[in-house]
Amino acid sequence: MSEKSQFGTKLGVIAATVGSAIGLGNVWRFPAETQANGGAAFLLLYVACVFLLGIPVMLAEFSLGRGGRSDAIGVFKKLSPERPWWLVGALGVLASYLIICFYMVVAGWTLEYLVESISGGLYDAVDAGEESLRAAFTSKMSEYVGDDLRPIFFTYALIALNIGVLLGGVQKGIEKLSNVLMPVLFVILVALCCVTLTLPGAGEGVRFFLSPDFTKITPSVVVQALGQALFSLSIGMGILITYSSYYPSTTKLTRTSVIVALLSLLVAILVGLIIFPAVKSFGLDNEPLRGATLVFVTLPEVFARMPLPALWSTLFFVLLLVAALTSTVSIAEVSVAMLQDRFKMRRRKAVLTTMLPLFVFSALCSLSFGSLSSFTIFGYTIFDLLDMVTSDIILPISSIALCIYMGWFAPKGFLSGELSNKGELHSRWTRPVMFIIRYLAPILIAMILISNCI
Repeated sequence: MSEKSQFGTKLGVIAATVGSAIGLGNVWRFPAETQANGGAAFLLLYVACVFLLGIPVMLAEFSLGRGGRSDAIGVFKKLSPERPWWLVGALGVLASYLIICFYMVVAGWTLEYLVESISGGLYDAVDAGEESLRAAFTSKMSEYVGDDLRPIFFTYALIALNIGVLLGGVQKGIEKLSNVLMPVLFVILVALCCVTLTLPGAGEGVRFFLSPDFTKITPSVVVQALGQALFSLSIGMGILITYSSYYPSTTKLTRTSVIVALLSLLVAILVGLIIFPAVKSFGLDNEPLRGATLVFVTLPEVFARMPLPALWSTLFFVLLLVAALTSTVSIAEVSVAMLQDRFKMRRRKAVLTTMLPLFVFSALCSLSFGSLSSFTIFGYTIFDLLDMVTSDIILPISSIALCIYMGWFAPKGFLSGELSNKGELHSRWTRPVMFIIRYLAPILIAMILISNCI
C-alpha cells in the first residue's frame, strides 16, 4: 500500500466534510420537524443539540480518523489491537453500505426531476389549473417512482457518476468535486432565498420560521432535535472517521468541527427561508411538509405558481443533485477506504468492488416502489427495511459504542493529544468534550434509540 492519501488544502478539508454532512435529508427532514414542532423553538433546540452533542461526537470521530490514519475498522485495530473494538467500526461500514443501497435510488429521483425540469416536461403535463396542481404532481410522482425502468436508469446514472469521482482518488476526485460543488450549492441556496423572500406574503412564512412556539417543546421533540443533530452531521456511519483520516496533521480539529457545524446549520436556515415563505405565499402551509412529498410535490407546485417555473425548478434540483452526489460519494468512500486498508486493494479495484454490486442492490430498492412493492420483510419493503434498520437501530448503537470507546477505553491522552495537535495547540475543550462523550452523549443517544424502537 502507498502512503495514506490526504486532502491537499484547508478548503478541501472543509468542503469535503461539509459535503459529506449535507444531504437530501437535510432539505426535507429539517423543514418537516420545524413545521411540526414550534418553528424557531425547534430551530433553537436543534442548534443547542448540535453544539452540545453533535460537535463533541464529531470531534471523537475526527480524532479517531486522524489519529488512527486508517479506515473505520482499522483505527480501532491500531489503537486497541487486543480487543474487539473494531466491531464498532464494522457497524459504521455496514450502515454506510446499506444506506447507499437505497440512497442511490432517491438520488436518482433527483436527477430525473432535474432532467424533467430542464426539458420542461415536469410542467408540460400540468395544465389542469391551480386547484388540481397538487393532484397532478402527486400523480406524477407516484407514476415515476412506481415505474420499473426509469428510476433504475437514473439510479444507474448516479452510480456511474460516483464511480467516476471515486476513481479520481482523494484529491483529484473527492476534494476537487467538493471544492467546485459546495460553493455552487451555497450560491443556489442564496439565489432561491432571494426569490422566495420577495413573494407576496413571504413575511408570514419568515415569521413562522423565526418565531418560537415553546408550547410545542416536549420530551419527544427534544429527542427528535437530538436525532436531527446527529443525522445532519453524518454521525455514526464511518464517514467522519474515513474523511478525517485524510486530514493533514496540522488540521485544527476543534475549529474544523465548529466550521462544519455552522455551515450545516446555515444550510438548514437557508432551506427554511426558501420553503416556509414559499409555501405560505401560496397558501400551502396547511399541508404537512413531509419528506419526499415536500421535494417532489409541494415545491414543484410552488414553482408552477411562479413566473419561469422551469428555471426555479432547475435551480432547486441542481441544488439537490449537488447534495446527493457529495453525500453518496462520502458514503461510498467508507467502504472503498476499508477495502484499500483491510484487503490491500488498489483503489480502482476497491471502487469497483464497492460500486458494481449496487447495480443489483439499488435496483431491488427501486423496485420496492414498483413490481416488488408487495414483497415485504417483517411488513417492510426492501427500501423501507434498510432505511429503518440503519437510521433507527444501527447508527444509534454505533454512535453509543463509539462514545463509550473514546470516553473509557481509548489510549490514555489520545483525545487530548489529537485536539491539541500533539501539544502544539492549547485546547480548552478537552475536558468538557471528554465529559460529554463519557457521560452525556451515550445517555442522549440511548434516548434516541429507545424512542426509535417504541
